[in-house]
Amino acid sequence: MGERALATLVQGGSFFEGPRWRDGRWFVSDFYRHAVLAVTPGGYEETVMEVPGQPSGLGWMPDGSLLVVSMRDHRLLRRSPSGEVAEHADLTPYCGGHLNDMVVDRHGRAYVGNFGFDLMAGEDPRTAALVRVDPGGGAAVVAEDIVFPNGSVITPDGSTLIVGETLACRYTAFSIAADGSLGDRRVWAQMAPSPDVGPFGDMLPHITVAPDGCCLDAEGHIWAADAVGARCIRVAPGGAIVDEVRAPDGLGAFACMLGGEDGRTLLLCCAPDYLEHLRSQTREAVLLTTTVDVPRAGLP
Repeated sequence: MGERALATLVQGGSFFEGPRWRDGRWFVSDFYRHAVLAVTPGGYEETVMEVPGQPSGLGWMPDGSLLVVSMRDHRLLRRSPSGEVAEHADLTPYCGGHLNDMVVDRHGRAYVGNFGFDLMAGEDPRTAALVRVDPGGGAAVVAEDIVFPNGSVITPDGSTLIVGETLACRYTAFSIAADGSLGDRRVWAQMAPSPDVGPFGDMLPHITVAPDGCCLDAEGHIWAADAVGARCIRVAPGGAIVDEVRAPDGLGAFACMLGGEDGRTLLLCCAPDYLEHLRSQTREAVLLTTTVDVPRAGLP
């Protein structure tokens, strides 16, 4: 785990999340500027879409339409290639808290997580459901009792979905059936013991690795932001942490993505913390990049 140089791509964000690489640019949500941004490798920033309900997870359908999570109103929005924006699905019946990150498969099916409870108001954690939204906008619960479902990946062959359970210190895998349903639930990686779900004050000291936004590489490892560790970690199947990139002093890491022309540029979304009452009024979030050895694979 050698030290890597970090370069600053963008400064002045509120809280960056959901980074993706597509068509030679980075795409990223900025929560409290209420915008989805496209950023060139040279750092030029363009607003692609405004999302008053607070954007998070991003993904593309086969026709090039961009799907965007609108967190606060529990909606999945669809931006057509020509720029029209419409509601793709209202997931309010399935949400116990803000809608959150997602992964979209090659068929245009979106697998979307939610907090399960009101994190910013300090509610005690509850488990949440993972919801599949089909290309036509129909929704169904495909997994339950997930402890803060967060960043997710799909393997290159499309057979497996792996979802981070942020408050359980683990990744959980599912086999994807032809109809998009999930089965064969199993632990893919356990990075630290999972605390019992209960009062947040009791859980927090035991959450020693908290997987947040993530991506998959060509060796079948996951790069994940560790939301409590101020780092991005490379996780092997089973849970061993085989590499890490530390965030600069004073910053945490909350999402990451592999991209660039060779797939070996690791983008880190960093901010001093994740607390809404602090982040929404400041512009201290940054996008940082470094180079890793193994390129990206799978989705997103």
